[in-house]
Amino acid sequence: MSPDDRLTERPAKHRHLIWLGVFAGLVLVVIGGRFLIDPRAAQHMFGLAKGGLAYELHAVVGLRDLWLGLIAIILASLKEWRAMAVWFGLGAVVCAADSAVVAATTGKLRAIAFHIGSGVFCGWLALACWRTHRRAALPSDSDATKGPPVV
Repeated sequence: MSPDDRLTERPAKHRHLIWLGVFAGLVLVVIGGRFLIDPRAAQHMFGLAKGGLAYELHAVVGLRDLWLGLIAIILASLKEWRAMAVWFGLGAVVCAADSAVVAATTGKLRAIAFHIGSGVFCGWLALACWRTHRRAALPSDSDATKGPPVV
């Protein structure tokens, strides 16, 4: 039985990871859209100081969040567990860096808490996706009783 077969025999088991991955992607798409539609409000919610930023930067942040969110949605939909683990692991690092930037500039506790919470969420999902990937790579009990593969 291939790793893909083992994952599809109990689809409900990993459904929560798929939906959480899609949710994280949708959140990024919304954040990115907000940076494109209402840059000042998005900048304030993000925890950055008012003024001082060119709208071109808002567009860059918005577009970055849009494509990163779409990548998360696609990876979750395709059940690419290892890729999702890497994506969420890097996301946890970025969230930690974002919280440090906000703490060093405005110190807005709500924004810092949002970034730290997002980092914890991403870190947890990275571990969950990695564990799912590793379990899928392990041979099942039925594979062990079949004997050596026939070439």
